Order: sequence, then structure tokens, then C-alpha cells
Amino acid sequence: MSQYQRREDLTIIPELLGLATKEGQAFMAFHHSMEREDGVIPRKYRELIALGVAFTTQCAYCIDTHTKNAQANGASKQEIAEAAFVAAAVRAGGTLAHSLLALRVFDEAKAAA
Repeated sequence: MSQYQRREDLTIIPELLGLATKEGQAFMAFHHSMEREDGVIPRKYRELIALGVAFTTQCAYCIDTHTKNAQANGASKQEIAEAAFVAAAVRAGGTLAHSLLALRVFDEAKAAA
């Protein structure tokens, strides 16, 4: 984590939730629904999905938390590594998709000129 992000910052979550109680409660209910044990998707895979998203959004706090949760729910270091590469490939696919938009916009601008 960078000097601006520290693991101990996670202890400030209750303060943040208290400053916007209604929104904080709604967010935490939503967050806890992801962590449920009775879903069709087992918790280990929920955590690996969460890690893939965290790698893409580059949220150090999420990477910290979901790595520990994934490990606690049976994920191996190899599974975490594979999840990282899946996330990287999907992110690269988004870059490719947006380049198609750029080519179309270029052609449309040229045709309009």
C-alpha cells in the first residue's frame, strides 16, 4: 500500500459509516450480501471474483481484505494468480473494445469533413 493507504485506515470504517448513517447501512447491507455463505456461488469463488475486480479497480484495501478472505475460504496462491491474469485479460479486452470506438469516431469525423 502507498504511504497514503494504510491497513489501519480500515479501522476508520465505523466513523465513516456513522457520518452518513443511512447510506452507510445500505452500503454495508449490500456488501454483506456478497459475503453470504448460502449463495449458489461458493464463498471462495465470490472472493476470487472480488479480487479480480479489486485488481482492475486497483483498490489496495479491497485487495488486502479479499486476499485474506479468499485464503480463509480455501483459495490457493495459484488461484489468486490466475484470477489476476483473468482480470488483466478482461481489462485488456476493454482497451481493445474502446480502440474500436476510436477508429469509428475517426472514420465518422473524416466522412463528415
